[in-house]
Amino acid sequence: MTDDIPNIAQKAPFPVEVTEGKSYLWCACGRSAQQPFCDGSHKGTTHRPVKYTAQATQKVFFCGCKNTGNAPLCDGTHSTL
Repeated sequence: MTDDIPNIAQKAPFPVEVTEGKSYLWCACGRSAQQPFCDGSHKGTTHRPVKYTAQATQKVFFCGCKNTGNAPLCDGTHSTL
């Protein structure tokens, strides 16, 4: 794969309990060993993590396929891959 195409971490979302006011860095490259969060593995690629700040304490679904149109959250794109 080229550096412009993200790796598919999984073809399903990552359900995560987030805490209101806390920020999270979502892995956009698909290379992180700490999915769905960034561990710096994007270095050397064109990808950068996406900051997500929780508006409420709740479960959200972070994109696992890295092809969502609603980054960093899942929009169902994985079902077409």
